[in-house]
Amino acid sequence: MSASLIDALCACVGTAQVLTEGADLSAYETDWRKRWRGRALAVVRPGSTGELAAVVRTCAAHGTPIVAQGGNTGLVGAGVPDASGRQVLLSLTRLNRIRAIDRANLTLTAEAGCVLQAVQQAAADAGLLFPLSLAAEGSCTIGGNLATNAGGTQVLRYGNARALCLGLEAVTASGDIWHGLAGLRKDNTGYDLRDLLIGSEGTLAIITAATLALHPRPAATLTALAACASLDACVALLAAAQRRLGPGLTGFEVMNEFSLGLVARHMPQVRQPLPRGPWTALVELSDHEGEAHARAQFEGLLAETLATGKIGDAVVAESLAQSRALWHLRESIPLAQSAEGLNIKHDISLPVSHIPAFCAGTGAALAARWPGARLVNFGHLGDGNLHYNVQAPEGIDAAAFLRDEESAVNALVFNAVTAMGGSISAEHGIGVLKSEELARRKDPTALAMMWAIKHALDPQGLLNPGRLLRPPAA
Repeated sequence: MSASLIDALCACVGTAQVLTEGADLSAYETDWRKRWRGRALAVVRPGSTGELAAVVRTCAAHGTPIVAQGGNTGLVGAGVPDASGRQVLLSLTRLNRIRAIDRANLTLTAEAGCVLQAVQQAAADAGLLFPLSLAAEGSCTIGGNLATNAGGTQVLRYGNARALCLGLEAVTASGDIWHGLAGLRKDNTGYDLRDLLIGSEGTLAIITAATLALHPRPAATLTALAACASLDACVALLAAAQRRLGPGLTGFEVMNEFSLGLVARHMPQVRQPLPRGPWTALVELSDHEGEAHARAQFEGLLAETLATGKIGDAVVAESLAQSRALWHLRESIPLAQSAEGLNIKHDISLPVSHIPAFCAGTGAALAARWPGARLVNFGHLGDGNLHYNVQAPEGIDAAAFLRDEESAVNALVFNAVTAMGGSISAEHGIGVLKSEELARRKDPTALAMMWAIKHALDPQGLLNPGRLLRPPAA
């Protein structure tokens, strides 16, 4: 069957775009974290929606599972094949065209394989802003961003990927094409299929293009770092920033002392303009009235918070280059922790008001169970999303700690998150990594509804099987 399937796939996209075991497939079969390594029956690279639909129809006729992949920057194992050698890896990187920009409607239509940075640049070239921004934007694709409902650094002002998408084109599990790219902000004609597919991790249909919402570019953007003595002080600073800056507050990040210490150790060339303290906040203001107005607002905020003791010291970027340097400091943390060694990652969300108590209680519990365990705690405090990662104690083999302790660490952290009404996945998705946790912790009625949707849209179970929804038999 494999030979006839390969021949049929070649007929769909051309022989050069079907890679089999004779080629080096490691870039497609290994995830970004180097944690999951699978084996694909073939890697297929369609160049159009029509070709992709033909590939899906062919795989459906042969009963062959499909795993869709964009930039392969995911963190939960959703975009690489399993080890069976039976799954076709469908790479969307050749679907990389900007189809249209509508300045009057403030929309841009892009194919799923467009790199996020290319979408940002196309919007900028039109004098507009596409505000989705994350560390992997130079290699992640817009289809993957939508399939995982990516978040990033400006969710506080502009929302997740879902909030920035007005329409989709997608291929169903049977190989039909859904044409839903209309850039409407109001369309009350039944079930919202767009929202159903966004965040579904390729398990319901394969996104091939999207109509994205653009925004006017701000007249000025200012960025500052502020030193805080505690997370409670960070939350108080956030409240003051929301009160003074209103919708102009576009970013509010926090970084604990250990996370910045890792940057200093592994990336000493990255400048840190403030002495490291317990917590450092990064605050960004985007203003449509100009730099003078923005700076006055910012200076008022810093004067108030310095006077009331919410912050101990602060530095404001004086140029675009300095602003980028402050963001580079924040975005260097994941690379620095990778250089330190494997760690147990958590992408969690909580009500902002609960975050200080969560961190205090969970940190103490981790220290009692694993003395010397180090917390790489940073993230998007403005929208309640922390990257709460546990590094092995100094001198303990990181790979062994991950292998032996991950399950127990996860149970401790996720129990605390659940008890405080939070989520075990804020912006990275479920994939393989958290599918068992989702099955254990999700409301049974919600799980039943999700399975009903899956069975209705993918009755053969061929789209990204085993990701997000774990079959009961597993």
